[in-house]
Amino acid sequence: MANNTTHTIEYKTLVKILLILLFLTFITISVTSIHLGALTVTVALLIAGAKAYLVLSNFMHLKYESLLLRILVAMVFVLFALILVITFIDYAFR
Repeated sequence: MANNTTHTIEYKTLVKILLILLFLTFITISVTSIHLGALTVTVALLIAGAKAYLVLSNFMHLKYESLLLRILVAMVFVLFALILVITFIDYAFR
């Protein structure tokens, strides 16, 4: 953590984040039962990305870290997205 300080998050905030994560999980399960064609996987991955952001920023205290560390984590997500795009392009042209 930046400057060796501790960060305490209130239980009320943690419960809100938990409820949001549970709601997004329910939405992800619901999306799989709806036939969206190729968009089903895309929507599920976007929801998973939103859930990952909530976990990283709140439970792993990333929002309290330095800008450099946040940029490095963002670059990991950009690399992951690039790999997914390349995979979908490869699959589309087989």
